[in-house]
Amino acid sequence: MGVASAAAKGLLPVGRNLTPQFTSAYVREVLERAIDGIGPIKSAAAAADARLAEANGDVDNAISTLIETHVRLAGVQGFVTNVGGLLTVALSIPANITGLTLLQCHLVAGIAHLRGYDLRDARVRNAVLACLLGEDTVRELLKHKRLPSSPMALATSPVHDPELDRRIATEVTTEMIAKIGGRRAALLVGRRVPVLGGGVGAVTDGFSTYQIGRYARRELRHRGR
Repeated sequence: MGVASAAAKGLLPVGRNLTPQFTSAYVREVLERAIDGIGPIKSAAAAADARLAEANGDVDNAISTLIETHVRLAGVQGFVTNVGGLLTVALSIPANITGLTLLQCHLVAGIAHLRGYDLRDARVRNAVLACLLGEDTVRELLKHKRLPSSPMALATSPVHDPELDRRIATEVTTEMIAKIGGRRAALLVGRRVPVLGGGVGAVTDGFSTYQIGRYARRELRHRGR
């Protein structure tokens, strides 16, 4: 985990520089940084292509490796940003939100790239963000008509709806703040204790990233380049 640890720790200054205020506009900025690359993080397409080369052109194996790598990175950043406990919560929660959002955007964008989607397309970028909501939340938003369609349908829609950019980013903002900020009492208690909080952060962020990766893998089916 040496490389993963170094890369995840490299997210800390990135997170501090990018977290003056976590808003829907900020989420779009994080998405763009994840796709284009920032600091120790390569662009999503370059990272995905590297995994594809290692897998000798096998897309499914490349996606599996991509998910595994990002789960490890998410676990390390979750530990590092939560290990200080309650004393550092004012700095750690914004950094944790940024780090996790950046990594999950990077992962989903990489999967989209390997499946043949053009990451420059605004519709595809909306689909990447929608995947961050997770399967259950997407289903709930579809049920209540707060999301017009699934991530796959968003990526392949005939036209781009600019209003949808803001709406999806707003939903992702709410979801990420809830996920990290701690509506879940058990996790919040764990995060208040030094070291133990780091362990809770590592497990929950790693598992969350695994779930997002699996969802994106199922949802973003292959599309010819």
